[in-house]
Amino acid sequence: MSVTIYHNPKCGTSRNTLAMIRASSEEPVIIEYLQTPPSKEQLSELVAAMKTSVRDLLREKGTPFAELDLSNTKWSVDQLLDFIVQHPILMNRPVVATPHGTALCRPSERVLDLLENPVASFIKEDGEKIKYERKDR
Repeated sequence: MSVTIYHNPKCGTSRNTLAMIRASSEEPVIIEYLQTPPSKEQLSELVAAMKTSVRDLLREKGTPFAELDLSNTKWSVDQLLDFIVQHPILMNRPVVATPHGTALCRPSERVLDLLENPVASFIKEDGEKIKYERKDR
């Protein structure tokens, strides 16, 4: 199975998500999106695959979100995608794409629904214990 993670190694949620993927015996394609930002077309495809809006992909904390007035409804989807391309830090993370779906994995255990063989239990960096039972797909 092919798994891709749009990853920020400085983010605990992203690190936990990557660890859960690896614990499931998958070695994902890791895209450090701050160093290798996705194109506008790739972002659009991710948003479509997640069946969400581009606004749901925007990150506010630690970004130029407020400075750019991105909460303003005047911005079109196309313009918001342009902002993320120009400022990749605006992309919330981690985003994981697998044959079973694509999702913003916040919280990190959201990734377990996307994996072929998810782990049944996992301990996050902060010590939080996760128990997982597969739901029907």
